[in-house]
Amino acid sequence: MVQITQSGALNTAALVVPDLYVQITSPQALSLNGVPSDLLGIVGTASWGPVDQPVLFGSLAGYNAAFGAVLVRGFDMGTPASCAIDQGASALVGVRVTDGTDTAANYAVLYSAVAGNYPLLLTAICTGSRGNQIAIVLAGGTSANSWKLTLQVPGMLPEVFDNIAGGGGPANLWSNMVLAVNVGTGPMRGPSQLCLATLGAGTAIAPAMIGNQSLMGGTDGVTGIASAALVGMDGLSRTGMFALRGQGCAVALLADCTDPTAWSAMSAFGLQEGIYMIACGASGDSIVSAIESKQSFGIDSYALKMMFGDWLYWYDSDNSQTRMVSPLGFVAGCLVNLSPEQSGLNKQLSGIIGSQKSGLSSSGQTTTYSSVELQALFSAGIDVICNPAPGGAYWAIRCGHNSSTNFVIASDAYTRMTNFIAQTLAAGMGRYVGSVINSTLLSNVRATLLGFLSNLVGQGILGSVDGSIPYAVVCGTTNNPAARTSLGYVQADVQIQYQGINEKFIVNLQGGQGVTITSSQTPSIR
Repeated sequence: MVQITQSGALNTAALVVPDLYVQITSPQALSLNGVPSDLLGIVGTASWGPVDQPVLFGSLAGYNAAFGAVLVRGFDMGTPASCAIDQGASALVGVRVTDGTDTAANYAVLYSAVAGNYPLLLTAICTGSRGNQIAIVLAGGTSANSWKLTLQVPGMLPEVFDNIAGGGGPANLWSNMVLAVNVGTGPMRGPSQLCLATLGAGTAIAPAMIGNQSLMGGTDGVTGIASAALVGMDGLSRTGMFALRGQGCAVALLADCTDPTAWSAMSAFGLQEGIYMIACGASGDSIVSAIESKQSFGIDSYALKMMFGDWLYWYDSDNSQTRMVSPLGFVAGCLVNLSPEQSGLNKQLSGIIGSQKSGLSSSGQTTTYSSVELQALFSAGIDVICNPAPGGAYWAIRCGHNSSTNFVIASDAYTRMTNFIAQTLAAGMGRYVGSVINSTLLSNVRATLLGFLSNLVGQGILGSVDGSIPYAVVCGTTNNPAARTSLGYVQADVQIQYQGINEKFIVNLQGGQGVTITSSQTPSIR
């Protein structure tokens, strides 16, 4: 009978039975699609959400739903997230950290002070003070002999558990209510995303209407927060920064982390994960102190961008006040909103109304950086946000460099392009592992790499000033001799020339009455 098999499953050199053999061959895809380069990772504190677990969000509303409101305090995750969103960031992953003292809010329904018990305990599904805003309403249900429990947080749709059966006595009602909250009442009303319910010892207490009540006792666990909690630990249970491992972040920051002892760990993590880490100095830092700190802690890496501790004035619309915040969110938001071949240099930033150096714009007094001050910072591998910028009187990243003092690899564009290409190859080239090493494999590997790089040229991510091809790929017998392939090795050598960034724009001007101009007449086209 006819045999249908997948290609490669049948030994076609050992067939005996005369028959029809159909082999299904999957379409051969030699294309390689780039990985996203716009995901921003932020580690900080919050009033809600899971602890040490990455959570994706794409807007300030999404942040509020996942982590609560933006708060006016140090290490708050929402503050740099809001600043980054102002710059156009729309793909973020947050990791909430605590000092270990965080507690979940709860409410003992119909607590009896005399008996010292209650029939039902509602506990916030996450720790944090936002749980204290969960309002509770217990009233009669739509159907006869039923009850309705409503849970609501300001700014979100209420969770309504209606028609909870009350027949069979109070104990039966409270059991049904626990099931309703923890499991749901049907396909249209799933389990609560706010609370967990447990039975108490007082299930004989008769139900009664409840209104104007909220959970209580929730705390954020932030009083003891330090850089160690933000950096976290890398193990079976990853915490802090290490919870971002494998999330695909292109840029990441630790909210308000100005501790120099954390910078080395951030740099190492950035190198391992292909993430551009953003760090900054303490508020009100001096240029001399900033340079000394960077040098004494040995920070010189293309994986880390070091911002000067000139903190910025920003109007926090969530809290209706002007605040002084670190430059981290502005820089990170700007970078993830750029294609990887771009530098942050001279890109206009939104939402800034002043800085510690220049003062508030509304005061009428402005102080700018001198060329000597900028030269000292940039030579040491430290960037700064200031006004004016080369393009005009606006706030911008002034240098566009990482913390490396090696000028060849110091540009933002080098870090982002290198990480982008390396991550893309890591994500897509593994398909060839396990294939038979022959001329077809080497040809396919080379074609895949050339196709990807050609696409980058077509999109303007790669290019050259003279129109020449800015890349070369070698994957053949020259770099894959039999002595190597017999051991299972295949090697592809890829060279890529990145586009330069116009950092020092020189215009040679010669003017005067005695200047002689030589020009060629070009016929006009009519």
